Amino acid sequence: DFWRPLGERLPSHWGKTYLGWPGLGAQPASARVNGWGDLVDLVVEELDRGPPADVLAQSMGGGIALAAALRRPSQVRRLVLAVTSGGVDVAGLGGAEWRADYLSRQPGAAAWVQEPFEDLTVRLPSLSHNALLIWGDADPISPVVVGRHLACLLPNAKLHVVAGGDHDIVVSHAAVLAPLVAEHLG
Repeated sequence: DFWRPLGERLPSHWGKTYLGWPGLGAQPASARVNGWGDLVDLVVEELDRGPPADVLAQSMGGGIALAAALRRPSQVRRLVLAVTSGGVDVAGLGGAEWRADYLSRQPGAAAWVQEPFEDLTVRLPSLSHNALLIWGDADPISPVVVGRHLACLLPNAKLHVVAGGDHDIVVSHAAVLAPLVAEHLG
């Protein structure tokens, strides 16, 4: 549901599939999902169901999206990544630790959310997909420096920074972002 406010502002004739992360947020746990790699498997399975797709992801979902794109590059057309970890060392780039706060707000969250995600840094330059990177300049979890770092690693990426945008930028700035996303994917 996180992407719906933006997705509803994109052309209505575009097919859209919204994926949830079992065991995180309001999504019930699943016996199939016991770690980050299992979420990547779910995305890859969805990509394998149809023709190549555009993939939009936010926060930890960006690392999952990039891992899926690395595994199935021919099934991904373009990427839109918002305030993501992107599989890089966000803490080393000044990002705030978020896990304790997340677990206090989501006490039923899967324990594996505390585990680190795979570092994709050395593999990211192999992705040739056009990528729109969306960052807010007020996000302590994934600061703009992370977006700049990803823009350097991904050969066909462009970074768009939104003044006042925080970690919920996809929801809070959906009306501002929808035209940028539509242009990128159009």
